[in-house]
Amino acid sequence: MNTFKVSVQETTNNAIVKFEVNQFITQHQSFEFNNIDEAKASPLAQQLFYLPFVKKVYISGNFIAVERYNIVEWNDVQDEVAEQIEAYLNDGGIVVEDTTTAKKVPVTVYAESTPNPSVMKFVANKKIVNALFEFTSIDEAKLSPLATELFHFPFVKSVFLDENYVSITKYDMAEWQDVTIEVREFIRSFIENGKEIVVANAAESLEKTNQQLDSHFESLDDTSKEIINILEEYVKPAVASDGGNIQFISYDADTKNVSVLLQGACSGCPSSTYTLKSGIENMLKEMLPGKVAMVEAING
Repeated sequence: MNTFKVSVQETTNNAIVKFEVNQFITQHQSFEFNNIDEAKASPLAQQLFYLPFVKKVYISGNFIAVERYNIVEWNDVQDEVAEQIEAYLNDGGIVVEDTTTAKKVPVTVYAESTPNPSVMKFVANKKIVNALFEFTSIDEAKLSPLATELFHFPFVKSVFLDENYVSITKYDMAEWQDVTIEVREFIRSFIENGKEIVVANAAESLEKTNQQLDSHFESLDDTSKEIINILEEYVKPAVASDGGNIQFISYDADTKNVSVLLQGACSGCPSSTYTLKSGIENMLKEMLPGKVAMVEAING
């Protein structure tokens, strides 16, 4: 049973609150409803319009945004609304009827080279996954219909998915200049047609939901927590922009060795060893004096 969790996210407009869901509730489609009559095709939106303060409902991907009338403040009602949406979804409630025409949002995907010549990053103009996934074979890719399809290209060696992009590692049998356009168009039409990128419970199966990651973090020793926080703040944004990821594996207090996993474009990248030694290892030694002797990497 896939459990839906709903969290409240404020927006820059104080009349609108986003209720973010831990799974995708539409197949990358967007719907906007201005009143209860317009919302006939969305039982969920209709439920929300029964609340007297609801002015407009917008449903997209993995969130529901609700605009309120000024008769209430969000602080007074947002938690109850989040609970109501969560209960509705966990009860098997329908979000949008299948026959509804989505507001067609054009999908654009552009290709971006990475420091790893074997890896190309394909960036979409919308969020495609809620967690980070790496698949190194078609067998591993069972949880992702998109990755499974990509492995049908004979030159695809591994597929890495994060937020709004796909990083693909190729075998040497093909050159990116010959295949980039075909792959980019394939990914674009896959997303635009509302196909499932990863199955609903993929993050849960791989223990990657926020709750699972948080409880794992809490079980670690203090130095490990400090190392993770430094990697999250200073290293991850840079490697993500290169189409990759660095993940903390372990810390040995006796040898002071740190093990990390390199994924996506960072895995097997010619410059990653240098980045690891001169950048990450030095940073950890400097920020955690006497606690870190060496950083070693495992390639994903």
